[in-house]
Amino acid sequence: MGCGSCGTGKPGGCKSNGGCSSGACNRLNVHDWLCDLPIDDMDNQCKVVEVSFKQGSRKDFFRNTTLQQFEKGDYVTLEGVNGYDLGEVSLTGELVRVQLKKRGVDEFNPDMKKILRPSADREIETFKISKSREADILARSRTHASNLKLAMKLSEVELQADGKKATFFYTADDRIDFRELIRIFAGEFKVKVEMRQIGIRQEAAKLGGIGSCGRELCCSTWLHDFKSVNTTAARYQNLSINQTKLSGQCGRLKCCLNFELDTYLDALQGFPDYADTLQTAMGQAFLIKKDIFKNLMWYTLPNNTKHYPLTIDRVVEIKKLNQQGVMVDELQAVEITSGKSKEVESSFVELVGQISLKTLEKNDRRRRDQQGGARPNNNRPNNGPNGPRNNNGPRPNQGQRPNQGPRPNQGPRNNNRPSQGGPSQA
Repeated sequence: MGCGSCGTGKPGGCKSNGGCSSGACNRLNVHDWLCDLPIDDMDNQCKVVEVSFKQGSRKDFFRNTTLQQFEKGDYVTLEGVNGYDLGEVSLTGELVRVQLKKRGVDEFNPDMKKILRPSADREIETFKISKSREADILARSRTHASNLKLAMKLSEVELQADGKKATFFYTADDRIDFRELIRIFAGEFKVKVEMRQIGIRQEAAKLGGIGSCGRELCCSTWLHDFKSVNTTAARYQNLSINQTKLSGQCGRLKCCLNFELDTYLDALQGFPDYADTLQTAMGQAFLIKKDIFKNLMWYTLPNNTKHYPLTIDRVVEIKKLNQQGVMVDELQAVEITSGKSKEVESSFVELVGQISLKTLEKNDRRRRDQQGGARPNNNRPNNGPNGPRNNNGPRPNQGQRPNQGPRPNQGPRNNNRPSQGGPSQA
């Protein structure tokens, strides 16, 4: 059941070797780094197993009441609604207790569903048939929701393995009265319908994608909980408030804005407070940004577009003078030098046929100029009063060639000259 881009050749995809780069084998994986360690106390071993559905887009915990030990990648038959469901084991052992604590789930909850048995071949075939219907059901359900003019977006449909229940995941801004929609779904698809509302970020996690950083979305690979993100995090990091650049695939602010926020807040502790303005003889200086990497504070003066970088000690000194009623004559800005070195092309070429890219660019430019303009005359002299050479007609009489005398015993050229013997006829 591995994805097409998986090169491991194993039936379960990457199994315990980690998630593949495409995330199609199983998303939101947790590497079981305790799987190879022997466990002596089997009685105290965690009896709860983490099971993933729909290639990791949803995960849940089930109690293992059987005497069989399951491994990652095994298919198990679970308790369902008026039937059974089928899922893939994603995590076993002691690390499940860590996930239970992280999700706030009680390990000894009596209402937790159970694992019935390992999946049989016939159950797996029924599971595949049910999954093949999901795309068609999703398209038809969106059509019914559009006909009823409901302000909702159906993002995903998940069928139970036995085909008796369907869960519709949707997003909406307001409360939706979908009672009529449920009647249509139950009558047409012949299943028990469950409508489950999710957020915009959860929808992006289910769909997946590539972020602006070039990697897979964090919400679809490892991020489980979604914290609120606001523009204050961008201001602390001196980022421009550009909605296009700060928004992710879901249309909300990127979750990664919170990743380095604590580091910036710790670094900003060394900067003075209430230093937004400085009083100088040239006018009031306004703070525009703080550089935590160089420990500099940038100011601007009125009627001047130049930026003045000041050290923290200089800003503290100016604030003390302003509190005493003294205005400084100059800011004493720090000179910033660029640390980038220009790339210098080597002045020699090895005798192995190596050429530079600039040479290729010159040749391409010369070729384009020749194709766009007139064809060069290859340094030939002027062809005389008859004008330049015309490629579309017969070659005109050009007289004498350069650097050569006149041809002996030759008159004007006649194209009807016989092929053998005899003088040329005029």
